[in-house]
Amino acid sequence: MAIWALLMGSAAGLALGGPLGALAGAALGAAVDRVMAVRAASPQRKQVAFTIAAIALAAKMAQADGHASDTEAAAFERLFHVPAAEQDNMRRFYRLARQSVDGYEAYAKQALALLGAGSPVLEDLLEALLMIATVDGVHPAELDYLEKVAALMGFGAREWGAIRARHVPLSPDDPFAVLGLQPDASDADIRAAYRRLARDHHPDRHMAEGTPPEFIRVAEARMATINSAYAKLMKTRA
Repeated sequence: MAIWALLMGSAAGLALGGPLGALAGAALGAAVDRVMAVRAASPQRKQVAFTIAAIALAAKMAQADGHASDTEAAAFERLFHVPAAEQDNMRRFYRLARQSVDGYEAYAKQALALLGAGSPVLEDLLEALLMIATVDGVHPAELDYLEKVAALMGFGAREWGAIRARHVPLSPDDPFAVLGLQPDASDADIRAAYRRLARDHHPDRHMAEGTPPEFIRVAEARMATINSAYAKLMKTRA
């Protein structure tokens, strides 16, 4: 079932509990179903959690630079191909999240609890937010917001630095940062890091863990950046 149909189903979007479930309930005009929170199928539940968290955290990010608008919502629609029939529903979620009394901290913490510490799906979620932030030029306040979200979701400074480097270059040494390496890394270190990243970030693995197929562009874009960084480094060593 497509994630948008699943999300707008009678109960699937309400299977989360907490602030994300409350947001789904408000958007769909229904109360959170506490029974479904226990019984919901894990793969679908993770897909719903990912999608609602992505919308909610993107909406909060729109306020980070003090100029909240619908630009980021439009970027979300373009990046993740929200069907025309579901765009109004997605925008309803977005507007509610932007106006909610719940802070981004609550959404980020629940995403960690639902998706699991160290899950590749969490990295997809953070990367999706970075992709949205950079569509029209990233603002320093957005990067500060995303760094805090990353910490709340369990990413250390080095992990966040590698994820950020894939979208916001800092220096000519960025190919090393993309691979999580120091500039003095050996050829063997570079090859080992590349093999590990290619294994850990294969799109099929992320979909199996709970990333909705509609969002797989995140994993595909990441692998393209990793491949490019590896090729650039190895070319300089030839």
